[in-house]
Amino acid sequence: MTPDLKGIVIIVGNYGSGKTEVAINLAVASHAEGVAGVRIADLDLVNPYFRTREARHQLHRLGIDVVLPPEKYLHADLPILSPDVAGMIKQPGPLNILDVGGDHVGANVLAAVADAFGDKPPQMLQVVNPYRPFTETVAGCMKIRREIEAAAKLDMTGIVGNANLIDETDVNVIYEGHRFVQRFSRESGLPVAFVTADVGLMTDLDPDRLACPVLPIRRQLVPPWGRSANLAAG
Repeated sequence: MTPDLKGIVIIVGNYGSGKTEVAINLAVASHAEGVAGVRIADLDLVNPYFRTREARHQLHRLGIDVVLPPEKYLHADLPILSPDVAGMIKQPGPLNILDVGGDHVGANVLAAVADAFGDKPPQMLQVVNPYRPFTETVAGCMKIRREIEAAAKLDMTGIVGNANLIDETDVNVIYEGHRFVQRFSRESGLPVAFVTADVGLMTDLDPDRLACPVLPIRRQLVPPWGRSANLAAG
Protein backbone atom coordinates (compact mmCIF):
# COMPACT_ATOMS: atom_id res chain seq x y z
CA MET A 1 0.00 0.00 0.00
CA THR A 2 1.59 3.25 -1.16
CA PRO A 3 0.78 6.68 0.32
CA ASP A 4 -2.38 8.35 -0.98
CA LEU A 5 -1.94 12.09 -0.55
CA LYS A 6 -3.66 15.00 -2.24
CA GLY A 7 -3.47 18.78 -2.21
CA ILE A 8 -0.42 20.64 -0.92
CA VAL A 9 2.07 18.41 0.91
CA ILE A 10 5.09 20.03 2.55
CA ILE A 11 8.05 17.77 3.32
CA VAL A 12 10.23 19.01 6.18
CA GLY A 13 12.80 17.57 8.55
CA ASN A 14 16.22 18.00 10.04
CA TYR A 15 19.41 17.95 8.00
CA GLY A 16 20.16 14.40 6.91
CA SER A 17 16.63 13.12 7.48
CA GLY A 18 16.25 12.20 3.81
CA LYS A 19 13.35 14.54 3.15
CA THR A 20 14.39 15.30 -0.44
CA GLU A 21 14.55 11.60 -1.30
CA VAL A 22 11.11 11.26 0.24
CA ALA A 23 9.74 14.21 -1.75
CA ILE A 24 11.13 12.95 -5.07
CA ASN A 25 9.98 9.38 -4.58
CA LEU A 26 6.55 10.47 -3.33
CA ALA A 27 6.09 12.41 -6.56
CA VAL A 28 7.16 9.42 -8.65
CA ALA A 29 5.03 6.89 -6.77
CA SER A 30 1.95 9.12 -6.91
CA HIS A 31 2.42 9.66 -10.64
CA ALA A 32 2.79 5.89 -11.14
CA GLU A 33 -0.44 5.34 -9.20
CA GLY A 34 -2.28 7.50 -11.71
CA VAL A 35 -2.39 10.86 -9.94
CA ALA A 36 -2.56 13.38 -12.76
CA GLY A 37 -0.76 16.70 -12.54
CA VAL A 38 1.83 15.87 -9.88
CA ARG A 39 4.03 18.90 -9.22
CA ILE A 40 7.09 19.25 -7.01
CA ALA A 41 8.77 22.50 -5.98
CA ASP A 42 12.34 22.79 -4.77
CA LEU A 43 12.24 25.14 -1.78
CA ASP A 44 15.59 24.04 -0.37
CA LEU A 45 17.37 27.38 -0.29
CA VAL A 46 20.08 26.44 2.21
CA ASN A 47 21.68 23.17 1.08
CA PRO A 48 23.64 23.36 -2.19
CA TYR A 49 24.20 19.61 -2.46
CA PHE A 50 21.18 17.33 -2.09
CA ARG A 51 18.19 19.09 -3.65
CA THR A 52 15.23 18.11 -5.79
CA ARG A 53 16.69 20.01 -8.73
CA GLU A 54 19.40 17.32 -9.03
CA ALA A 55 16.72 14.83 -10.19
CA ARG A 56 14.86 17.26 -12.43
CA HIS A 57 15.71 15.56 -15.74
CA GLN A 58 14.33 12.18 -14.68
CA LEU A 59 11.25 13.82 -13.19
CA HIS A 60 10.60 15.81 -16.35
CA ARG A 61 10.90 12.66 -18.48
CA LEU A 62 8.23 11.02 -16.34
CA GLY A 63 5.89 13.96 -16.90
CA ILE A 64 6.23 15.43 -13.41
CA ASP A 65 6.28 19.22 -13.28
CA VAL A 66 9.31 20.53 -11.35
CA VAL A 67 9.21 24.13 -10.11
CA LEU A 68 12.75 25.49 -9.84
CA PRO A 69 14.65 28.76 -9.68
CA PRO A 70 15.50 30.36 -13.05
CA GLU A 71 17.93 28.27 -15.13
CA LYS A 72 20.91 30.55 -14.57
CA TYR A 73 20.56 30.14 -10.79
CA LEU A 74 20.00 26.37 -10.69
CA HIS A 75 23.47 25.58 -9.38
CA ALA A 76 23.97 28.74 -7.38
CA ASP A 77 24.26 28.55 -3.62
CA LEU A 78 21.85 31.46 -3.29
CA PRO A 79 18.53 31.91 -1.44
CA ILE A 80 16.36 32.31 -4.56
CA LEU A 81 12.63 31.60 -4.36
CA SER A 82 10.87 31.21 -7.69
CA PRO A 83 7.69 33.30 -8.05
CA ASP A 84 6.16 30.19 -9.64
CA VAL A 85 5.99 28.64 -6.17
CA ALA A 86 3.39 31.16 -4.99
CA GLY A 87 1.40 30.50 -8.15
CA MET A 88 1.57 26.76 -7.55
CA ILE A 89 0.28 27.24 -3.99
CA LYS A 90 -2.52 29.61 -4.99
CA GLN A 91 -3.69 27.35 -7.82
CA PRO A 92 -2.72 23.84 -6.74
CA GLY A 93 -3.16 20.74 -8.84
CA PRO A 94 -4.17 17.31 -7.51
CA LEU A 95 -0.82 16.84 -5.71
CA ASN A 96 1.69 19.58 -5.03
CA ILE A 97 4.83 18.62 -3.10
CA LEU A 98 7.06 21.26 -1.51
CA ASP A 99 10.58 20.06 -0.67
CA VAL A 100 11.79 22.43 2.04
CA GLY A 101 15.31 22.96 3.38
CA GLY A 102 16.50 21.30 6.56
CA ASP A 103 15.71 22.30 10.13
CA HIS A 104 14.03 25.55 11.12
CA VAL A 105 16.49 27.52 8.97
CA GLY A 106 15.15 25.90 5.82
CA ALA A 107 11.55 26.19 7.02
CA ASN A 108 11.79 29.98 7.20
CA VAL A 109 10.92 30.11 3.51
CA LEU A 110 7.41 28.86 4.28
CA ALA A 111 6.66 31.96 6.33
CA ALA A 112 7.51 34.01 3.23
CA VAL A 113 4.76 32.30 1.21
CA ALA A 114 2.27 31.84 4.06
CA ASP A 115 -0.24 34.28 2.57
CA ALA A 116 -0.41 32.20 -0.60
CA PHE A 117 -1.94 29.25 1.27
CA GLY A 118 -5.07 31.28 2.02
CA ASP A 119 -7.90 29.00 3.10
CA LYS A 120 -6.15 25.88 1.77
CA PRO A 121 -4.29 24.54 4.82
CA PRO A 122 -1.41 22.34 3.67
CA GLN A 123 -0.26 19.04 5.07
CA MET A 124 3.18 19.38 6.62
CA LEU A 125 4.98 16.09 7.20
CA GLN A 126 8.07 15.69 9.38
CA VAL A 127 10.57 13.18 8.01
CA VAL A 128 12.30 11.25 10.78
CA ASN A 129 15.29 8.94 10.56
CA PRO A 130 15.96 7.68 14.10
CA TYR A 131 19.45 6.61 13.04
CA ARG A 132 20.53 10.22 12.49
CA PRO A 133 21.82 12.67 15.11
CA PHE A 134 19.20 14.77 16.93
CA THR A 135 16.32 12.43 16.02
CA GLU A 136 17.43 9.29 17.83
CA THR A 137 15.07 10.19 20.70
CA VAL A 138 11.43 11.23 20.77
CA ALA A 139 12.44 14.34 22.71
CA GLY A 140 14.80 15.30 19.91
CA CYS A 141 12.07 14.83 17.30
CA MET A 142 9.69 16.95 19.36
CA LYS A 143 12.27 19.74 19.61
CA ILE A 144 12.79 19.79 15.85
CA ARG A 145 9.04 19.77 15.32
CA ARG A 146 8.58 22.83 17.53
CA GLU A 147 11.42 24.71 15.84
CA ILE A 148 10.14 24.00 12.33
CA GLU A 149 6.56 24.94 13.23
CA ALA A 150 7.72 28.23 14.75
CA ALA A 151 9.84 29.10 11.70
CA ALA A 152 7.23 28.04 9.14
CA LYS A 153 4.26 29.49 11.04
CA LEU A 154 2.44 26.28 10.18
CA ASP A 155 1.40 23.24 12.19
CA MET A 156 2.86 19.81 11.58
CA THR A 157 0.17 17.35 10.48
CA GLY A 158 1.98 14.02 10.24
CA ILE A 159 5.14 11.95 10.43
CA VAL A 160 7.13 10.10 7.77
CA GLY A 161 9.33 7.29 9.04
CA ASN A 162 12.49 7.20 6.93
CA ALA A 163 14.61 4.79 8.96
CA ASN A 164 17.73 3.80 7.07
CA LEU A 165 21.44 3.23 7.35
CA ILE A 166 21.94 3.77 3.61
CA ASP A 167 23.67 0.66 2.23
CA GLU A 168 23.56 -1.11 5.60
CA THR A 169 19.76 -1.02 5.80
CA ASP A 170 17.84 -4.27 6.18
CA VAL A 171 14.24 -5.08 7.07
CA ASN A 172 15.00 -5.04 10.79
CA VAL A 173 16.13 -1.43 10.49
CA ILE A 174 12.76 -0.64 8.89
CA TYR A 175 10.80 -2.48 11.59
CA GLU A 176 12.70 -0.84 14.44
CA GLY A 177 12.31 2.55 12.79
CA HIS A 178 8.58 1.95 12.48
CA ARG A 179 8.34 1.17 16.19
CA PHE A 180 10.19 4.40 16.92
CA VAL A 181 7.88 6.63 14.85
CA GLN A 182 4.89 4.93 16.46
CA ARG A 183 6.24 6.06 19.84
CA PHE A 184 6.77 9.55 18.45
CA SER A 185 3.22 9.47 17.11
CA ARG A 186 1.75 8.51 20.47
CA GLU A 187 3.64 11.23 22.33
CA SER A 188 3.11 13.96 19.75
CA GLY A 189 -0.45 13.18 18.70
CA LEU A 190 0.64 13.24 15.05
CA PRO A 191 -0.35 10.34 12.79
CA VAL A 192 2.23 8.31 10.88
CA ALA A 193 1.47 9.19 7.25
CA PHE A 194 3.79 6.51 5.85
CA VAL A 195 7.19 4.91 6.18
CA THR A 196 9.81 4.32 3.52
CA ALA A 197 11.90 1.38 2.40
CA ASP A 198 14.48 0.90 -0.31
CA VAL A 199 12.82 -0.63 -3.34
CA GLY A 200 15.17 -3.62 -3.06
CA LEU A 201 13.71 -4.48 0.36
CA MET A 202 10.04 -4.22 -0.55
CA THR A 203 9.54 -7.92 -1.29
CA ASP A 204 11.15 -8.88 2.04
CA LEU A 205 8.94 -6.65 4.18
CA ASP A 206 6.04 -8.15 6.10
CA PRO A 207 3.13 -5.69 5.65
CA ASP A 208 1.46 -7.05 8.79
CA ARG A 209 4.30 -5.54 10.81
CA LEU A 210 3.79 -2.07 9.34
CA ALA A 211 0.47 -0.46 10.18
CA CYS A 212 0.77 2.25 7.53
CA PRO A 213 1.55 2.75 3.83
CA VAL A 214 5.11 2.15 2.59
CA LEU A 215 6.83 4.38 0.04
CA PRO A 216 9.46 2.60 -2.08
CA ILE A 217 12.68 4.61 -2.33
CA ARG A 218 14.94 4.67 -5.37
CA ARG A 219 17.93 6.69 -4.24
CA GLN A 220 18.68 9.81 -6.25
CA LEU A 221 20.94 11.93 -4.11
CA VAL A 222 24.18 10.02 -4.08
CA PRO A 223 27.82 11.11 -3.70
CA PRO A 224 29.73 12.03 -6.88
CA TRP A 225 31.11 8.50 -7.14
CA GLY A 226 27.65 6.94 -6.82
CA ARG A 227 24.93 6.38 -9.38
CA SER A 228 21.31 7.45 -9.01
CA ALA A 229 18.60 4.83 -9.38
CA ASN A 230 16.31 4.87 -12.39
CA LEU A 231 13.07 6.49 -11.25
CA ALA A 232 11.18 4.97 -14.17
CA ALA A 233 12.02 1.38 -13.17
CA GLY A 234 8.99 -0.77 -12.49
